[in-house]
Amino acid sequence: MKIAMWSGPRNLSTAMMYAFGNRSDFAAWDEPFYASYLKRTGIDHPMRDEIVATHDADPVSVGAKCAGPVPDDKPHWYMKHMGIHMDDTPLEWAKECVNVHLIRHPARVIASYAAKRENPTLHDIGFAQQVEIFDRFPGPVIDSADIRANPERMLRRLCEAIDLDFDPDMLIWAAGPRAFDGIWAKHWYGAVHQSTGFAGAEGALPIHEGQAAELCDAALPFYRKLAALKL
Repeated sequence: MKIAMWSGPRNLSTAMMYAFGNRSDFAAWDEPFYASYLKRTGIDHPMRDEIVATHDADPVSVGAKCAGPVPDDKPHWYMKHMGIHMDDTPLEWAKECVNVHLIRHPARVIASYAAKRENPTLHDIGFAQQVEIFDRFPGPVIDSADIRANPERMLRRLCEAIDLDFDPDMLIWAAGPRAFDGIWAKHWYGAVHQSTGFAGAEGALPIHEGQAAELCDAALPFYRKLAALKL
């Protein structure tokens, strides 16, 4: 099985990758198209030049690898993908994947993203792109808030939805980085590297003002479309 897990940034996506990557039967791949996205757009992201120099920045080559054999002689492959990386990117390989869509309320995404990079735009947080991906490659939708509130229950439901046996190793992992982390982990993954499992339930939604509030309002219709279909 190849799982293409689609999300936007700051969306529990790394913890989910760690959960699946902690299974003995899964290989994992961290944002395969990030380098090609940075090279194509020229966008100013932290560590941009180092990422492009270190990772495969040819989307055709990366897509061929996604369509190829599962690495490390594993039966299953978990690929963590960002919808924002996929503009003008070949996606034929995704037809052969189990496509899963991880969502998070935009108020939480904006608060988390802004702590790492100032003044995010609607494109930066990826809600519109995620709906486009879902419309083309539908599949189970799972909300990060539900996972944090009850990780075992929601991961069991997800595994059932994709016809995969649940593995309790998905719930607890060792602290620290992983071999499958992208080189950008040292900037973005500090909290996950300190974790040994999913964080607890989230509190009240952040309240935004000004530009951040306008951004949240713009993202909400996309989030609600997918939230209506969640497990």
